[in-house]
Amino acid sequence: MNQTDNMLSEQLEPNDSYVDNHRPLAAMAQLTAVLSPDEEHAFMQIMFSSSATVRNDNFGLPRREVMRLLQLKPEEIDAFHQFIDRVNQSVARYFQLVYDERRDQTILLMRVPARQAKDMLSAESLALLMFIFYHQDVLQNEFTLFTQLLEAFGHETLDIRRKMQANLSALMRIGAITKFESVSEEEAYELTAIGSRMFGNSYLKRFAEFSQSQQLHMDEVLKFFKRYNLGGADTL
Repeated sequence: MNQTDNMLSEQLEPNDSYVDNHRPLAAMAQLTAVLSPDEEHAFMQIMFSSSATVRNDNFGLPRREVMRLLQLKPEEIDAFHQFIDRVNQSVARYFQLVYDERRDQTILLMRVPARQAKDMLSAESLALLMFIFYHQDVLQNEFTLFTQLLEAFGHETLDIRRKMQANLSALMRIGAITKFESVSEEEAYELTAIGSRMFGNSYLKRFAEFSQSQQLHMDEVLKFFKRYNLGGADTL
C-alpha cells in the first residue's frame, strides 16, 4: 500500500529516524499473539476501509460494524475499546487505531516521517490545521469559522479566499477536518479525531520552541496543548 497516496492520514514526526517504515509488516505479525481470529479480521477490515483510495472521503468503519465483526453485543462497549487498546499496544510504533466518536468512525492511521508527509499537505494546509487544532483542542471551541481563518491568515480578497478553501479541501480529503453543520449559514469547520492526532508530541515541542524562541520541557508542551486529554495515547 502506498503510504502517501492510500492511507487515510499520516502522522507527522519531525525526526525521520523515529519511524522505521521498512518493518511495519513485522509489527503486524505480532498481532496474532494478542488478537483472536475475529479481532484480526476486524483489524484488517478497518485497515482496508482506512484507505483514501478505496473509500474516498468515507473513511473507516462505524462502531456498530466493528462490534459486529468482533461478535460483540451492543452493550459490550468496553470490549470494543479494549480491542483498540490491545491493537495500539502492539503496533503503536507504526500505526494508531482511533475511534472518532463524533463521526462514528474507527480509523487506522499510519505514522510516517514529516518529510514524507509533506508530499501530501502543503505548508499552508499544515498552518491552517495547526490553527484549527489550537482553536478547538486547546481553547475548546466547538468549531472554527472561515472568517476567523481569514482574519488570522490574511485580509478578505477573492484570491486569498480561493487559496484558503483549496487548502481546507486538502485537509477534508484526508479526514483531518469536516464542515460544521449548523443552522447558521456561516462557513465553519470542526476538527476530527484524525486531525487532533496529526501533530505528534515531538512536532508540537519543536513548534512551541520555535514560536517562543527558547527550549521547553516536554511536560510544559504537553500541558500547554492539553495532550493529556488523549488518555495517554502517544501520537505523531
